[in-house]
Amino acid sequence: MNPSHRTSAVAVTRPGFAWAVPATAFFVLFAVVPLILVAVLSFTSWDGLGSPAFAGFDNWTALFHDHVMVQSLWLSLVVTVLGVAVQTPLSLLLGVWAAGRQRNRAVLSAVYFVPLLLSATAVSVLWRALLDPNFGVPAQARWLFGDGNLLGTQTGAIGVLVFVGAWQYTPFHTLIYQGAARAIPQVLYQAAQIDGAGTVRQFFHITLPQLRNTMITSMILMVVGGLTTFDTVLILTQGGPGTDTTISAYYMYQKAFKGFDFGGGAAIALVLVVVATIISLIVVRISGYDDMRGSAEGL
Repeated sequence: MNPSHRTSAVAVTRPGFAWAVPATAFFVLFAVVPLILVAVLSFTSWDGLGSPAFAGFDNWTALFHDHVMVQSLWLSLVVTVLGVAVQTPLSLLLGVWAAGRQRNRAVLSAVYFVPLLLSATAVSVLWRALLDPNFGVPAQARWLFGDGNLLGTQTGAIGVLVFVGAWQYTPFHTLIYQGAARAIPQVLYQAAQIDGAGTVRQFFHITLPQLRNTMITSMILMVVGGLTTFDTVLILTQGGPGTDTTISAYYMYQKAFKGFDFGGGAAIALVLVVVATIISLIVVRISGYDDMRGSAEGL
């Protein structure tokens, strides 16, 4: 067959723009339009009843003079950074292990992925019962947990939030790494074995570089998930003790649905969107992810 004929045949069968219309319409309807409505709402005063009244920049001025808002942003960043620091190495190592052919690997992987099937609400209720200072695990091991009230201090409460988040979502990122690790060409490992490279050296010189794209994608998902954590805080700590775990997403809920200030809540939501976008762009820029042109992982 003539090469030009083969090229034109491929061009004819290539999906056109029409294939993207359903996804684009869905994104515009359920993402862009609500975001625009929230932006408009942030310039109004509305208690949920009647019609919103235009308030200019009053919500934004009050927001940036609110010390609880500043603290909530800082706490959101702390919880997010700790979540990424804990989940990334765990999910990476477990994903690479799950991609292998060890004995009983499939059974152990299936058991490990169970938390991923549970809702965040169910997981939070479960761990709140397990960590109860009177009847839970801390009450039975006071030699390790002291008075057992892990949620009674800021350090303990933040630690619990990070731990519970990692327990539930590490399996998700493990699944991502597992798929990416299985896509690494085995010929690279075979060549390394011929050259005398051991398992550890193969991991650092082949596996990690090949999983670079996947790692950046996973970290961006962790950042967005960490900044928008809500139900875990609502059930486990309710922003306490005091305001020590009042992260921005929970403060938005308090502002809008408890304080009936939906304009102020909308402003907080927009701040979260902007912060998450900026952090994601910084991660992409620093990692060089947007400059990669190879079709294979890490190339």
